[in-house]
This record gives sequence, structure tokens and C-alpha cells, in this order.
Amino acid sequence: MQNMSGGKTALGLDTNVGALICYVGNVVCMLGLIYSIVVLVTDKTNKLTRFHAMQSILLTATNLVILLPGYLIATAFFLMNSTVTSLLGTLLWLVIAIVGLAMFVLMIIAAIKGFNNEMYKIPVLGNFADKWSN
Repeated sequence: MQNMSGGKTALGLDTNVGALICYVGNVVCMLGLIYSIVVLVTDKTNKLTRFHAMQSILLTATNLVILLPGYLIATAFFLMNSTVTSLLGTLLWLVIAIVGLAMFVLMIIAAIKGFNNEMYKIPVLGNFADKWSN
């Protein structure tokens, strides 16, 4: 975890605020995803904001790849209308809820660390974000 302080983003925001928006904006209609893409396209020099933008994009993509198929499969189990498939659907929904909560907690931790001008690397995703944001 590196501490990088100060500076402004290409959009005129303080670096720490830019890093925060990358994550927190995803709570509201994926605005963080849109902001993160804009940061990667427009800001070529601010390493901290670019890192958090890329990490936020990777976290959002991971959420979609893991959770969306899980929701669809669980719903299909419920629609089959038998005791066994309903039980499987319920168990899958519980797993999805736990994974979703874990992803949300990681997002909050990364947002706080970004606001404190730290390059907090989410396990696995952080290394890719660091490599791809340069």
C-alpha cells in the first residue's frame, strides 16, 4: 500500500475525491463505472486515480461475471417448481448474497483507502489494476 497525496485529476477534482467516486458511484446506477472509464481516457498522468479507476472497473466486471449468472441459475431453479430445485435455488441465493456482500465490503474498503490517498490493492484484482493502469 503506497501513500500518494495531493494533486488534481484531469477533471479538476482532488485526487482522493476522484478515487472515491470510482467506487462509491457504482452504488448509484453504475456511475462509478462511467466515471472510471472517463478517468482512464482523459487522465494520463495521475497514477492514483487511474489505479482506482481500473480496480473499480475490474471489481464491477467481476461482480457481473460472478453474480449475474448466479442470479439467473438460482431463478431457473425456483421456476422448476420442485422441492429439490427450490432448495438448491435457496442455497445458491445465500451464496450469492454472501459473495455480493463481500464484494461490497471490498468496494467500501477500497473507497476509504482511495480517499486517504492509498493504493490499496484488492486481492488478485489489485495487481492487474496496477499493471493495466500504467
